[in-house]
Amino acid sequence: MELSSYSDYAVRLVNSEQPARGTDALTSLDAVRDLFSPGSSAARRLSDGDLTRLRAVRGRLRAVFEAAAEGDEVRAVDLLNALLMEFPVSPQISGHEYRDEDGRPKWHMHIADHAANAGAAYTATACMGLAVHLTELGIDRLGICQATPCRNAYLDTSTNRSRRYCSDRCATRANVAAYRARKRQGDRPEERSGRTADSAHDSSAPTDR
Repeated sequence: MELSSYSDYAVRLVNSEQPARGTDALTSLDAVRDLFSPGSSAARRLSDGDLTRLRAVRGRLRAVFEAAAEGDEVRAVDLLNALLMEFPVSPQISGHEYRDEDGRPKWHMHIADHAANAGAAYTATACMGLAVHLTELGIDRLGICQATPCRNAYLDTSTNRSRRYCSDRCATRANVAAYRARKRQGDRPEERSGRTADSAHDSSAPTDR
């Protein structure tokens, strides 16, 4: 697995809460377990303390995405570096389930699970993946959904770095809202009367001959 793919761990954790809507899906160990990849060894070590740990880290990771979305690169990097120092990773060379055409292992970097608890293991993985994604693709690839009131975090993988929403659903909702706002603006009585007066003025103006 490419290390940058672990950045999705950060997105899943951040989006388990939607502050603007007042909703929080991270309320039980089963919800925490769903954050992990299937078959994760760390997930088998979950305890009640991991729920508290991950809820605390979640806000710090959201701050990274928010700083990036606001164009504050230095703050985003500083916040992420602080997490990396607090939750270091243990890199390890792995060749599991990968074979080249000669039948030999296809060696790749893997994040080993030597953390003290499941919450720390998840956080270390999420932060390392996010750091690799940031350094390889750029800080502007980290975003916060612009559809009100969503505010979900997302990773922009578009070719032209143009993504503004976390999903097609939010993009459609935002476009519909913008269309309706424009329509309301155009249907205001004072604007209609203004257009009528302008039309009357134009029709009564003398014509050059």
